[in-house]
Amino acid sequence: MASLRFGRVQLRIMQVIWEKGRVNARDITEAMNKISPIAHSTVQTLLRKLEQKGAVDHDIDDRTFIFYPLVDAEKATRSAFLEFVERFFAGSTEGLASYLIKSKDISPDELRKIRKMLDEKEK
Repeated sequence: MASLRFGRVQLRIMQVIWEKGRVNARDITEAMNKISPIAHSTVQTLLRKLEQKGAVDHDIDDRTFIFYPLVDAEKATRSAFLEFVERFFAGSTEGLASYLIKSKDISPDELRKIRKMLDEKEK
């Protein structure tokens, strides 16, 4: 999959679409307004841009556009994450892990879980 870049609000729209599967613009606006205010016209504009990017498409049901995702949430997340690691850490997972360990307090419980994941990965 080619890398798709989503702006912050576009990503929120995609999350609503991924959650609901098939949804009209009004329902997307209502879902987003539960978190923070957004104009319906803004949602409509961003949906058109998401269609242009190839992230969503729509069917028409009685003159209502029903949007659905063309990209899988997991694949989009993986693509964005790999791009992030490449841009900020030159593709180095060691660099990413080092940064996280040095810049964030990690609880003993989190450390145990991380060690367990690393042990499982080595096997």
